Amino acid sequence: MNPWTRIAAGTALVLLSAAARGESLRCNGQIASIGDSRISVLQKCGEPALRDSFCKPVEVITPWSPYPIIAPPHVLPCEVIDEWLYDRGPGNLFATVRFQRGVVDTIRYDGRPK
Repeated sequence: MNPWTRIAAGTALVLLSAAARGESLRCNGQIASIGDSRISVLQKCGEPALRDSFCKPVEVITPWSPYPIIAPPHVLPCEVIDEWLYDRGPGNLFATVRFQRGVVDTIRYDGRPK
């Protein structure tokens, strides 16, 4: 096998393993992941250190414009986004779990809350 084939095969393996890993949060020996409900995350991880929610403007794609338009708040309601912050203890990064439409949308790890 020539060196270029080995490099290409190695790169493909790294990319595939990164894509398969996904985002998850280990809590009390269980794993919370994307698609889990709020209740599931509460059962697995307990109460978060902090909860926040905000109203994300709804984007609308019209037939005459291929670009999303942010609708004024008086025309369409906003979408409520919830974020829960978990303090995972000394030596660990904070985990922010974002819920959209009632399920986990993203899990992000940060050195400190933003």
